[in-house]
Amino acid sequence: MSACEVTSPLAQSPGLPKSADGGPVFPEPWAADAFAMTVHLHEKGLFAWGEWAEQLSGELHKPGRAADGSDYFDCWVAALSDLLVSKDIADHDTILALQQSWQRAAEATPHGKPIALENDPLG
Repeated sequence: MSACEVTSPLAQSPGLPKSADGGPVFPEPWAADAFAMTVHLHEKGLFAWGEWAEQLSGELHKPGRAADGSDYFDCWVAALSDLLVSKDIADHDTILALQQSWQRAAEATPHGKPIALENDPLG
């Protein structure tokens, strides 16, 4: 079996959107990036899958989350950020600065063009 045929445990996550054939789908490209980044960091041994599941579950069950699950990947990114900070892999200020830079870059990028940090007018 090739690595492409191995099903990630992430594909079995409760609440993960599924396509008609049962595979994961993503509402936006950034959600797919967050998914891939999480799997990669887990595979590199930065956290156990149980740690990740607990962190994501905690985020998904916080008060004020969308009842329809439309903020699932926002929860995903928040959970990943918090996990990385709690394990001293990244610090909160650096993550926040990158998020703000990406937002400015997105706003400065012409419609239909790829967003790149180089487009951040303050970067």
